[in-house]
Amino acid sequence: MNFLAKDDEAVDTKRRTLLKLSGMLAGGAAVTAGLSSRTLAAAPAGAAAFSPPSADNPIRINFNENPLGMSPKAQAAARNAVAKANRYAKAEIIGLREKVAEHHQVSSSSVLLTAGSSEGIRAAVEAWSPLGSQLVIPELTYGDGEHFAKIAGMKITKVKALADWAFDIEGMKAAVASHDGPSLVYLVNPNNPTGTITPADLIEPWITSKPANTMFIVDEAYAEFVNDTRFRSVTPLIAKGMDNLILLKTFSKIHAMAGMRVGYAVAHPNAIALLENHVAGEKINFCGVDAALASMSDTAFIAYSKKSNDLSRQILLKALDELQLPYLPSEGNFVFHQLKTPLKDYQKHMADAGVLVGRAFPPADNWCRVSLGTPEEMQWVANTMREFRKKSWI
Repeated sequence: MNFLAKDDEAVDTKRRTLLKLSGMLAGGAAVTAGLSSRTLAAAPAGAAAFSPPSADNPIRINFNENPLGMSPKAQAAARNAVAKANRYAKAEIIGLREKVAEHHQVSSSSVLLTAGSSEGIRAAVEAWSPLGSQLVIPELTYGDGEHFAKIAGMKITKVKALADWAFDIEGMKAAVASHDGPSLVYLVNPNNPTGTITPADLIEPWITSKPANTMFIVDEAYAEFVNDTRFRSVTPLIAKGMDNLILLKTFSKIHAMAGMRVGYAVAHPNAIALLENHVAGEKINFCGVDAALASMSDTAFIAYSKKSNDLSRQILLKALDELQLPYLPSEGNFVFHQLKTPLKDYQKHMADAGVLVGRAFPPADNWCRVSLGTPEEMQWVANTMREFRKKSWI
């Protein structure tokens, strides 16, 4: 069934709305130019028209979810998978692993499918947590690494951030060098909650220097949203045979499949073999596997997802500039900005207006993480923020 053809009217509405919003922005021509008719035609068909939020139907920009919904092709694949879900997805899992391997230009023995990227983090922590090992992390980053390390009884070494919450790579190197035992270094790039990238020229030389007894985990959940040319995926390092590196990926973000729980690890086959000892096998649900396969092939939707995110970011940043609220340069599907009022008060005012924003991220106590909704949602949020300024709520 051709869902795009069936819902041409809905797609056209989505296209007109995005182009209208682009035109409302100063300097929006560059974004509009990138939203080609082919790209826009990949908008999720049948999406409901935007309406102001309510307590029962808030704008959810608190969990870094992709607001577009899965690609129509992925949705169709997931629906079709229900009819055969009484069987195990044996062949399909092999097919997905091979497709992922082809995408990263590695052998299938270098890929392990996981339940989202979180299972990959847990497996890596367990595999590299022998007596005397440490987890080295920046003081402000995604929390699953620290969470699983605590469960494993692993020493956790947090390295204080530089200005604007940037990773102190030299400080992390020192933490590894001064530790008498194995180290597991966890780097999220782009980082969460800051949305910033750590340039490849800072990361790659450290990894390729192969410090003794050190394994690197690089979590690139948001890499597909990046525009900054200083970012490079670590994929080529693995393809060249680096055996001290694990790349973690997820279908939750650019593919809009957060609830499907499909992710994977890419590493040297020896590292994958160790990880396999700490997962329940590639037990991914049939709907998720088929949806992931379909979504990887739907390049038009992936391009649309990226461009829509770019536009939503531009709408929010324009409002933050107007309100003179400092923010970090976002390369993900969220923005980390400072507040002039307590976060709890701001969260309440936003919730009362039907908008859910991010939780606290200590020690960045006066910062707020705002995930990016659809361009229509972000225009509404931006206008709400302007109204808050009139009431001294922001």
